[in-house]
Amino acid sequence: DKPYKCPDCGKGFGHSSALVTNRRIHTGEKPYQCADCGKSFNVVSNLVRHRRSRTGEKPYKCPDCGRRCSQRSHLVTHRRLHTGERPYPCQECGKSFNVSSDLIKH
Repeated sequence: DKPYKCPDCGKGFGHSSALVTNRRIHTGEKPYQCADCGKSFNVVSNLVRHRRSRTGEKPYKCPDCGRRCSQRSHLVTHRRLHTGERPYPCQECGKSFNVSSDLIKH
């Protein structure tokens, strides 16, 4: 169940913290600021991603080939090259893709 409802858009959330984050979209509040450039973000994970892009930090390492990524989601996508996983099938022709953007382009 999603007991936390946004009074602005009506979207429901299972956790109050998700509602707080959603409310920031409506209010424009961006409480997380980069100490280097001053850019602000509404969620801390976006600040972390921004900081990594500035510093070049890549904490996620592929156990198969050693490639490093700045975001866990990028590593998940990269690992599909090794596993052959293609979780995005075309409903019309059946061809599958390892990233959703390739399915959309198709």
